[in-house]
Amino acid sequence: MKTFFRLLSFSKPYHHYVPEYIVYIFLYIIFGLVNFSLLAPLLDVLFNNNFPVIEHAPHFSLSAGFFKDYFYFILNKYIQSSGKFGVLVYVCAIIFISIFLKNLFGYLSQKVLTRMRVNLLRKLRSQLFFQYSHQSLSFFHKEKKGDLLSSFSSDVVEVEGSVVNSIQIIFRDPLVILSTFAMLFYISAKLTFFTLLFFPISGFIISNLTTKLRKKSHENQTLIGVLLNMAEEAISGIRIIKGFGAEKVVTKKFDTTNNSLTKTLKTITNQKELASPISEVLGVTVVLVIIVYGGHLILDGTSGITAAAFIAYIAFYFQIIAPAKNIVNAVAALQRGLAAGERVLRIIDSKQVITEKENAIEKKSFNDKVEFKNVSFAYNEEVVINKVNFTIEKGKTIALVGESGAGKSTLSDLIPRFYDVTSGAILIDGIDIKDLTLKSLRSQIAIVSQEAILFNDTVLNNIAFGAEVIDKEAAIQAAKIANAHNFIMELDNGYETTIGDRGMRLSGGQRQRLTIARAVYKNAPILILDEATSALDTESERLVQEAIDNMMKNRTSLIIAHRLSTIRHSDEIIVMQKGQIAERGTHEELIAKDGIYSKLVRMQELK
Repeated sequence: MKTFFRLLSFSKPYHHYVPEYIVYIFLYIIFGLVNFSLLAPLLDVLFNNNFPVIEHAPHFSLSAGFFKDYFYFILNKYIQSSGKFGVLVYVCAIIFISIFLKNLFGYLSQKVLTRMRVNLLRKLRSQLFFQYSHQSLSFFHKEKKGDLLSSFSSDVVEVEGSVVNSIQIIFRDPLVILSTFAMLFYISAKLTFFTLLFFPISGFIISNLTTKLRKKSHENQTLIGVLLNMAEEAISGIRIIKGFGAEKVVTKKFDTTNNSLTKTLKTITNQKELASPISEVLGVTVVLVIIVYGGHLILDGTSGITAAAFIAYIAFYFQIIAPAKNIVNAVAALQRGLAAGERVLRIIDSKQVITEKENAIEKKSFNDKVEFKNVSFAYNEEVVINKVNFTIEKGKTIALVGESGAGKSTLSDLIPRFYDVTSGAILIDGIDIKDLTLKSLRSQIAIVSQEAILFNDTVLNNIAFGAEVIDKEAAIQAAKIANAHNFIMELDNGYETTIGDRGMRLSGGQRQRLTIARAVYKNAPILILDEATSALDTESERLVQEAIDNMMKNRTSLIIAHRLSTIRHSDEIIVMQKGQIAERGTHEELIAKDGIYSKLVRMQELK
């Protein structure tokens, strides 16, 4: 139940719900008991049985005996004034009022829980999204995208459908059962003690069922995550799937997992549905045993209760079956919700690797240089960057080149603290970036990556992405610098055109120019360009390179280049090999050395 109460804590503060709920549920139970308390006197009236004659109003005391005697006092007065038919009408009127009030307070208690429920789910989703938007990149390397999407969608829905929906039953129905048992003890302690012998048997059967259900629920939620991951990969990689004729292979793989999920879901559903008939059969069995045993005591004259009271006792006992059945069903359904809840909480509890120091410095400008001092970085104990030292002076352009896997992109990711260095330090104006606030550090940096990452929003909102207040004139100016203004004006709604998921309504070159416009709009003094032209055709590359040249004016730039022709005018070119600096110098100096760089240039000239 630790997971259940942890999920419930998301509905805090409880004082908004608990006092109000307790009042409503208390009145709901009281009026529910009144209905069946009136059954015995109603039967006495109908069958002309004798019932206590009380001529004087009893003295008040907070006890069941007082309310019983007072009721019979009123009943005697009605018999004297209106006869037995008048009493019958009087009792039926009280039952109607009692049922009406019971349902009214039941509805009001449900409204309180609904308020609690929607706030719980709102906070749960907010916490998940906060984790997704604030976690470091290493978190997303370890987690599968399908699992993350599954937690945000199906897991939260499962929590809502089982855990949250069970709140009313778990907090209301046990109180109904306890109060009903109190009445049963009041009517006949002997019979009630006899019935308690059957509860351990029922508890064992239900407990065994729910344990199996919880285990299968974990398996079910894991398989859903795997399926979502497969679906996401298929949608993202549809060109490759079709290009390699792999439709049959991926479909077969999906069907295998889907069949496993279907089998697991069938088992879960069957076990869940089995809980209800088992609880009902057990409940009715107990009632039938009570009828036989209690009837035997009444016929022998050793029960101490009248026939009418015994019928009322049976009616009360039937009142236990419905809430007991609800509790069993809720506990069975709860197992799936708790399994989903554990997955959600695992993500919420994931520690953020990239954190700020308590008294972090807020840096408002870039004045001097960026320094890499003996920087090393390892990922999963594999050394990716090994003791790298270099400096980027303000206004200068440094280019990183080398084979794939040499550590170029990783090195650039260390500057905005997408990852933290394993050893050494990166300094901006002599200050370790770990001593800066993340917001002020990243406000000094604009990034243009190889993959043009855009959002399903308008052109204007993509250019001004991250800005709380959008300056349209500045966005237009940024688009002009990025050679994007002309094609934007040719779109259906200009800057208000929605560009689709990942900007798929635009060409590759147009998407890349929009990302450059976004970097220009940010107006950050430090630029990181990660192979921004490598995926483009010649004409698009020319336009994008021209936009990059415009953007780089009067800025400090770190360029990761695949096409070496684009970086020949850099102030310094650093050649990376296996996470270390193998060569460094200007284009002419490196050509003269006739080393790795010179070899790379010759290879590209041959293409």
